Amino acid sequence: MDRLLFLFHTKHPKNTYIQLHQHECYELVYYFSGSGITNIGSSSYSIKPGTFAVMSPRVLHDEQHDTESELLFIGFHCENDSAIQHLNKLFEDDEKHTIRQLMLRMEHEFTEQQEGFFDMLNLLVRELTTQIQRLARLNKPMRLSGGRLKYVINFMDEHFRQHLTVDTLAKMSGYSYDRFRHLFKETADVSPQQYLQRKRLEYAKTLLLQTHLPISEVAEKSGFVKDSQFCTIFKRETGLTPLKFRRQPGG
Repeated sequence: MDRLLFLFHTKHPKNTYIQLHQHECYELVYYFSGSGITNIGSSSYSIKPGTFAVMSPRVLHDEQHDTESELLFIGFHCENDSAIQHLNKLFEDDEKHTIRQLMLRMEHEFTEQQEGFFDMLNLLVRELTTQIQRLARLNKPMRLSGGRLKYVINFMDEHFRQHLTVDTLAKMSGYSYDRFRHLFKETADVSPQQYLQRKRLEYAKTLLLQTHLPISEVAEKSGFVKDSQFCTIFKRETGLTPLKFRRQPGG
């Protein structure tokens, strides 16, 4: 029988360390805010808002909170444990925040304790384990996302001088708009827009130093919509106007 054993909503101050420990039940920890590292078994994961950790019975785990963190954690028994017993890792909630909503519903039932709350909590545990299995299947391609995103990045490297929208790139990747932006930033450390902007600026610098093209033509050939936009971004990023950059010693 699926059964809730405990539930606790808390905050950990900055630089809190929860030592290695284990449970005789399953545990799920949902991170509403904060950052840090959690070690689950032999793997390390970065804690961030909207992620949750799943630990099977007797699996060692710890937490290092680099900033103040808010989390909700539960302990539970799972009747069909063969479906989740190997999912010892950190997951990312989906765009609908399905796990977050379930956890908050459980907390409400746990706190209000209306008639039938005990049975409702156990039903929610069953729903939770089902949703975890679904998310586990959805998260599997994420390990390969670098490969899928690599093709998009290759395309951007070759076509950055053209007008490219994030929506078009997201469709090319096969992800939703929000998921694509999130995964791209995870992979490249910058947003898609910032990545394109950097490529365009580097190309513009080459044109400025190696050609005598007018500034307006440099802007156009580099993929900027207007030369005024180009000049503004160029000065913001380099501290120089395009003309001063061209005229600097060695230019």
